[in-house]
Amino acid sequence: NTFFAFQTGHTTGLSLSNDKLYKFAYSAEVHVDGVKASLQKSAGYRFSSGVDVNLLWRNPDNDDDQLIKIKIRDVQVENVNDRPAAKNIFKGKSTEKIIGREYLEALQRPIVVELVRGKVKTFYSYQNEPGFTQNIKRGLASFFQLQLHSGATTEVDISGKCNTTYHVRQDQVTKIKALDSCETEKQGFTSHNQILDVKTKATSATIYVLEDSFIKSIKAEENYVFVLNSRQKTGAKIVSKQRLELKSVQAGPGLIAAKQVASVIKTLDSSYVAVSLVAEPVKSECRKCPSLSEHWQSIREHMHPDKLSKAEAARSFLSFIQNIRKATKEEILQIIRSENKELLPQVVDAVTSAQTPESLEALLEFLDFKDASTSVLQERFLYACGFASHPNEMLLKSLTAKFKGDIANEEIRETLVIVMGALIRKLCDREGCKLPAVVEAKRLILNRLEKAKKDDNVRMYLLALKNALLPEAIPVLLKYAESEEGHISNLAATTLQRYDPSFLTKEVKETMNRIYHQNRRVHEKTVRTTAAAIILNSNPSYMEVKNILLSIGELPLEMNKYMLSMIQDILQFEMPSSKTVRKVLKDMRVHNYDRFSKMGSSSAYSGYITRGPDVSSTYSLDILYSGSGILRRSNVNIRLFDRNAELHASQVVIEAQGLESIIAATPDEGEENLDSFAGMSAILFDVQLRPVTFFQGYGDLMSKMLSATGDPINVVKGLILLTDYSQEVQLQSGPRASAEFLGGLAIDISGGMEFSLWYRESKTNVKNRVAMFMAGNTEVDSFFVKTGMETTMEVEASLDFISTVQFSQYPFLVCMQMDRVDSPFRRYVTKYESLPSGRRYTARRGRAKLLAGNEYPLHQENSNMCKMVFDAKSDSSSNWF
Repeated sequence: NTFFAFQTGHTTGLSLSNDKLYKFAYSAEVHVDGVKASLQKSAGYRFSSGVDVNLLWRNPDNDDDQLIKIKIRDVQVENVNDRPAAKNIFKGKSTEKIIGREYLEALQRPIVVELVRGKVKTFYSYQNEPGFTQNIKRGLASFFQLQLHSGATTEVDISGKCNTTYHVRQDQVTKIKALDSCETEKQGFTSHNQILDVKTKATSATIYVLEDSFIKSIKAEENYVFVLNSRQKTGAKIVSKQRLELKSVQAGPGLIAAKQVASVIKTLDSSYVAVSLVAEPVKSECRKCPSLSEHWQSIREHMHPDKLSKAEAARSFLSFIQNIRKATKEEILQIIRSENKELLPQVVDAVTSAQTPESLEALLEFLDFKDASTSVLQERFLYACGFASHPNEMLLKSLTAKFKGDIANEEIRETLVIVMGALIRKLCDREGCKLPAVVEAKRLILNRLEKAKKDDNVRMYLLALKNALLPEAIPVLLKYAESEEGHISNLAATTLQRYDPSFLTKEVKETMNRIYHQNRRVHEKTVRTTAAAIILNSNPSYMEVKNILLSIGELPLEMNKYMLSMIQDILQFEMPSSKTVRKVLKDMRVHNYDRFSKMGSSSAYSGYITRGPDVSSTYSLDILYSGSGILRRSNVNIRLFDRNAELHASQVVIEAQGLESIIAATPDEGEENLDSFAGMSAILFDVQLRPVTFFQGYGDLMSKMLSATGDPINVVKGLILLTDYSQEVQLQSGPRASAEFLGGLAIDISGGMEFSLWYRESKTNVKNRVAMFMAGNTEVDSFFVKTGMETTMEVEASLDFISTVQFSQYPFLVCMQMDRVDSPFRRYVTKYESLPSGRRYTARRGRAKLLAGNEYPLHQENSNMCKMVFDAKSDSSSNWF
């Protein structure tokens, strides 16, 4: 039994016989394919060669210390799967032609490895060897590292310092390497939100079969899988397989007599040096890549503002970012300085999203915050910073410095501090809360809020907190919610609503209960309903729910209807507090007919837009009126969530107050002193944007009403980088692999409010136009051949939300419509293999389909109302009065 050979000899690792030459056949193949695909149709290549191994020296004082020589010969490169001649990129090319003469010579220069107790102590090679041939040899040297007893250990090999487990069964040894434990220089980045990110899994196993205490055969397989969290069907895998088989043992050169390793190495070749066994990063140069300005010229037309709801705009945006990431500050500035004002905002979106030190420096040099004439570009830059996929401390530091300097435009000053809030939150989410720049920005916002005298300043810092969501800001927010009025108290309350319920202490709930039940003072409806929503969303007690339900019936007309609708929505949509609500409703005194049959037009409603195996999306729609039929607040939310994470994709809130005087109506209780105001506020991908004002004050309202065109006001327009994932991995056979997934969104959201005193009708309209493009590229770069798979996905969609109110009678008629038009969806997969000479093989397949549009039913009561509104419209069109 060969097993006893290990026991009787002195070695705890492989042991070679003296004067023998071991001849092996070696192959390393790489496959790139879809996650679930079998490997028969994958892209890839196979590298094969002979490998000669012999013992050079054994330490006279320690049998476990050996020097072995490893030499690669007869190299061949071929397809990994059978291809017809026309599709074979290697056809008719010699190995020398494929790899290049000097590289082939380097590859065939032998290496020397010192093994001590089975582990590689030192790896000797030549100093000026090309990185990629050195890595192939490192992969081979790592193969000879082996321990002959079961157990866990840490080992250094080509992959880095990794946790490794050995299972030994007679003459078979299995080595499992935990790739996620390997300590190496990590390259790349991931996306901020988990839903937008990529999930990876990596495994490595090697099976050794031994004979006479040396290798008979080795089989190794390494797998890397990359999957989009939002669509698990989309992804890629890299499979790397290696085999080493003993073909013959012949008489070989004798041992070198010496006391020390150093003298053996000197005798062999004085050019040998000890080199790290861990792979060195290598990247092949791009030979025919366009310059940044050439690339920009080729995509420029797709970035026109009128084309921003097309998938081609999002595709061009992503490819532009990839090129900006390789560019110098000068190359970037050259484009920014020469572009016209229609295209510049889109260039700013892309340059900011690239998030390299060069791109940030270029923009900070180009944008002058003391100049009000370029405020459109300043705003686009700031929002793109807010949406940054992996912001760093430097970005926040630069913005804080700008905020402390002179800023010509007051709106830009507001946007700047709001975006600083968003960056604080993103950095804190990644354990960066204690970074000096974050600490400074937090202190600045909280201190300035404390000293703020003017409402506008208070509002600006509260909006920054609505993004930052600092636990230490909660006491300040409670103070503003309870003691202020108008949109300041409202803003403080909706900021608290954005916190995770786990942060909402007993004190928060007590304050919200006081506001809702008006224990200390009268509050307006918008703040009271927000307080109720916070209570009901943060694990309310039986008594809290009961008191809210008992209040229904005693509230102002429209608020009654709204609260009722909110409770019904909690039950219908099975929200977390629905169990407690059901328990309370069993108490008949609460659940009486009179209380629950109130008239009114306000409502709150939630539903699913899509329900998928990976990610689902919901919408919620709530609308609150004043007793006289004028809109107080309409709120449309879209959320995405999977099993572990949630993303607030968008929120558009239209708010109005103090408009009763126009129709000579009486304001509701607590709202007598409110100034006339209407405006719109949006959250996009968890970032609160700067609110837009339609009008402020009675005079402003009258002039706008008399000249009203009802044209929608643009809220957001631009390009956003959503998914931004880039990782490099070192394969144990030598090549580098990379996976890059980018998802971009071209977006155009507008909203408007029309008002007709003549028809006693008002209309609000929110239009969402988006185009999404996703590109994934998984590639293995072996220097002499590149192979990989590219996946693209695109969809264009639009969602319209219209609410029409007729207030010529009470209860007034309200019709809400939410429509999604047909959306084209396209997906393509391209597998490729290419040589540096330009010879290339590609296989592409794709599918396109139309995702059917949908008119969302909302609720029955709404459908009945819409019928009445449209009937009333057709009657009144022929009638003047």
